[in-house]
Amino acid sequence: MLKIVIPPSDMWDERKNEFVPIPGCELQLEHSLVSISKWEAKWNKTFLSKVHKTNEETLDYIKCMTITQNVNPIVYTAITDKQISEISAYINAPMTAVHFSDDDAKQNSRRTVTSEVIYSWMIALNIPVEFQKWHLNRLLTLIRVCNIENQPKKKRHSSKEILSRNAALNAARRQRYNTKG
Repeated sequence: MLKIVIPPSDMWDERKNEFVPIPGCELQLEHSLVSISKWEAKWNKTFLSKVHKTNEETLDYIKCMTITQNVNPIVYTAITDKQISEISAYINAPMTAVHFSDDDAKQNSRRTVTSEVIYSWMIALNIPVEFQKWHLNRLLTLIRVCNIENQPKKKRHSSKEILSRNAALNAARRQRYNTKG
């Protein structure tokens, strides 16, 4: 969870030509599957795409991330660029010590992943729905680890099988190249 403190301030309203007071507030934010689901339901597009998000979409995602109750909506207008950068760093943080090879990431980079796809992975892997409140990167890592652990283990061949296979390969090569050894 990330905490962002918005100090009390005044904002100039150009339409009304007056200052509007902005109450101070501490926002508790959680980048989770729940947050993404809320955002995707409103915007009808995938959150996890490489497509740039507008300022309005970004602020709305911060609203979706907010777990603090009864926040005055005007508070979000007082979020600074520095705080946006802090929130972005939090969203992009791995939140785990697990590392995967780049080959795995390249294979999945072309697929469109929506919140429903992630929920389906959770169901397929018997991951409890309570995990939807985890930091998204940590949840995705858990899903990848479960996938790896659930893959059938490669069968190890016995020494006899390896020697037999190598003998067959060598015989085929000798015949192909017309050699004796």
